[in-house]
This record gives sequence, C-alpha cells and structure tokens, in this order.
Amino acid sequence: MQKVVGSSPIIRSEGHRQPIPRPLAPLRQPLVSSAARLQWVTDPFDSALSSVEELRDLYPAVLDRAVRKDIGHIDELCRRLVGGASMLFVATHSAEGHSDVSPRGGQRGFVTVLDEHRLAIPDATGNQRLDTLANVIETGTIGLIFVIGGRDTSLRVNGRACVSADPELIERLEPVGRPPRTAIVVEAEEVYAHCSKAFVRSKLWDPESWPESGSLPSAAEVTLTHRREPGLTIEEVEAEQRESLRMRLA
Repeated sequence: MQKVVGSSPIIRSEGHRQPIPRPLAPLRQPLVSSAARLQWVTDPFDSALSSVEELRDLYPAVLDRAVRKDIGHIDELCRRLVGGASMLFVATHSAEGHSDVSPRGGQRGFVTVLDEHRLAIPDATGNQRLDTLANVIETGTIGLIFVIGGRDTSLRVNGRACVSADPELIERLEPVGRPPRTAIVVEAEEVYAHCSKAFVRSKLWDPESWPESGSLPSAAEVTLTHRREPGLTIEEVEAEQRESLRMRLA
C-alpha cells in the first residue's frame, strides 16, 4: 500500500512480504573432504563472543582519528566522490533481521546528492525481487559503500532511508537506462572516507591478480546448477543471459 507522507508519496509496508517460493529440489552437497569435516570438533557458534566488552578486550583502543573522520554530512569533497562513483554496495536488513547486500551500478554520478544531508539512488531494471526496497520500507535504515573505479579509497554513508515515488524527486534524478519508478532516499547520519587497505590487499584493480580465465564457473554454469530445473540446458541459460543484457540494461 502507498501512503502520502507530507508532499511526497513514501511507500510503506502494511503487511508481511510474501516469501519467494523456494524450489524443492535439493542443492548438490559441497565437496568437503573428510579431513576438513574432522576439523569442526565444536560448533563455532557455541563458543562465540557474547558481548562487545569481550570483543574490545581482544583489540587495541580505537584511534581518535578513526572516530573524527566521520563528519556526519555530505560536504563538497564527499559530493565529488559520490559524483565519481559508478558502483555502490547497499546493505539493508528486513524486519525479521535478514541481512542483504546488493550492488548498484550506473554511469558516474548516477546517485544524486540532494543537499548536505540527503542523497537519492534511482531504481534500475533488475530481477524484480525488490529485496533492498522492501527492506528499506520495513526498517528505514541503510548502509552504503561508494566505489570509484581505479581508486583504493571508498566512501561510506550510513543512515535513515525511505523509498519514494514522488514525481518531482524522480524528475531530478539521473536515470540508469529507463526512468526509475522509485528511488531510495538516504538521510546521512555517518559519512566518512574508508581507508584503502582492503583494496590494496586484494589488488582489486590489478589485472595480474585476477583469476585465470576458465578457472571459475561461468555465470551460466552457476545459474544452471542453482535453478535446478530438469531439462534446462547451459545453452538456454546463456541465451537468456545474453537477451537479458541486450533488453534490460536500458
């Protein structure tokens, strides 16, 4: 159901999200050696840390500069970083506590900074599961990491969020292909540049560090195995994926 909050229609949920039907066929068991199984003598969850105090005892005190770098708003430097990002990762969770991280991509600057506290992410053609949008409606919170191609520094933005279908807002946004039906509006509460260590360690942008071609399963192979549809062939899946990219990127 859609309600109007102020002048903008904000989509709210007044019922439980319908669960996505799960296929009945079992997944193939992962290949785990007997030796590896024997290593799990106890369940790690049985001995898990139960308090933040226990956790803090294992690590040095947080550095003051790590706390001070959170500016809590989108200044001119952060605005430029958002404008330079063509990829971000969106973390949300449902009312039941189910977590989700979803990638969002587009041309540089596809996320619009509305003011020093708010930004808007346009919807784009996807698989219609709507997990991220439904989670935002249910809980009103979000976490973002903006990634800039070729750069090791990323930008983190955490805060309140809502899903809006306000025509005036949608008109202000940069479409990713087709005009968006909705947008996620984020009110920033934490804003800070994240250090480069993860990118440096992973050598993400270095082609020499990438897996060799053919060493990993293809997207079609993974889809074929996980869909568990008798009679479906790899050729059919590959054709579906080519058609999806041809017809649904715009």
